[in-house]
Amino acid sequence: MPAPLESDVPSAALTGSMRDYAAPRGAGLQDRTAEFFAWQDLRRKHGLWSYARSTQDVPATVTTACEDSGAPIGGTNFASQDYLSLSVHPAIRQTAQEAIERFGVHSAGSSALMGNTSHAVALERRIADFLGMPEAILFPTGWAAGYGVIKGLVRPADHLVMDSRAHACLQEGARSATGNVHHFRHNDLGGCRSLLRSIRAGDSANGIMVVTESLFSMDSDAPDLAAMQEMCHEYNATLLVDAAHDLGNMGPRGRGFIGEQAMIGKIDLVMGSFSKTFASNGGFVACADRSVKEYLRFFSPPCTFSNALSPVQAATVLKAFEIVEDAEGGRLRDRLMANITALRHGLGQEGFSVYGDPSAIVCVDLGPEGLARLVSRRLPEFGLLANLVEFPAVPMGKARLRMQVMADHTSQNVHDAVAALTSAVRSAKADDIR
Repeated sequence: MPAPLESDVPSAALTGSMRDYAAPRGAGLQDRTAEFFAWQDLRRKHGLWSYARSTQDVPATVTTACEDSGAPIGGTNFASQDYLSLSVHPAIRQTAQEAIERFGVHSAGSSALMGNTSHAVALERRIADFLGMPEAILFPTGWAAGYGVIKGLVRPADHLVMDSRAHACLQEGARSATGNVHHFRHNDLGGCRSLLRSIRAGDSANGIMVVTESLFSMDSDAPDLAAMQEMCHEYNATLLVDAAHDLGNMGPRGRGFIGEQAMIGKIDLVMGSFSKTFASNGGFVACADRSVKEYLRFFSPPCTFSNALSPVQAATVLKAFEIVEDAEGGRLRDRLMANITALRHGLGQEGFSVYGDPSAIVCVDLGPEGLARLVSRRLPEFGLLANLVEFPAVPMGKARLRMQVMADHTSQNVHDAVAALTSAVRSAKADDIR
């Protein structure tokens, strides 16, 4: 059934954000969720709630899904994070099946209490070698790795110096660990240095962790990692780099921007997620020595008090690293970059602005939140699945469509996606003025 015309949409469904409901008041913890649900459900009833969808088959380049209302949708899929298309790779599937036959499906314990398997131990070694670092430790999710490395190492008297657009897991870890959280403007090296200088002028006794990402997913840009590491050495600080989005799918031999900037083995701490490139949930922290690894195992709550990766996950990621490092991985990265380039070029020809530099995340500027919601509602009608990102995840008035590219996308998929987005914007604008 076609969505109602935009002229029938209440303004409340086109305005406001989730931040408005982040700090509800009232004595009843459950009762005070109702205001958010009323706003969410208003958007849902008018086809403007594009979150919490569920796929109905594999997250391939074309897939079927359901809205959270249960309405079926489908089309060309630029909404799933599977950059090298490894989730449907036959060798990955075979590896997962073999792991189930040998180990079952459950780790049955944390890594501190016999939850590891031989695959997990081998995977830690593989990651450390891949990044040119002495040690690595696994976490149950990428979120747990980001939150856990900060919570595990930083204490209340210490300081966090963070890029303002660092991922939510890093922000939450910082707030949980210490009240001394200092933000610098996105990729502003001068701002970072100023904070370090100021902190060290007043506190030479406590630790400082500087937090950034090797590729920021909302802006598709990268910091100068060498300059940041040098600053950290100068001010006796520790650098943590989140490599979730580029590791494995970009850079020389899949080493991402850390490899691109010749920083392999030179960064204090590297964390990442398996859910973007390596066909599984899970995360890791690579570190400089065994003492850091063991401290995290027993003092990082998500590591100590969560079950370890399942044997299926550990085996899957280990196989994914094998593919990433061999000749096939190079071919997949080449195909991925060709698709990225083609999509960015096609969008540019239609007058769209995209953020940052070429990466598997192509964020298209849609502007005001109201228009962006109308466009997002129209996309499935024209056969495109892609994720809307709006305030507060990005600045107010800078809503964007986050298109996630896969190696297996075809030139026809790319063409169809550009055509669908063009039609959705045209349709939304036309209806908006009725």
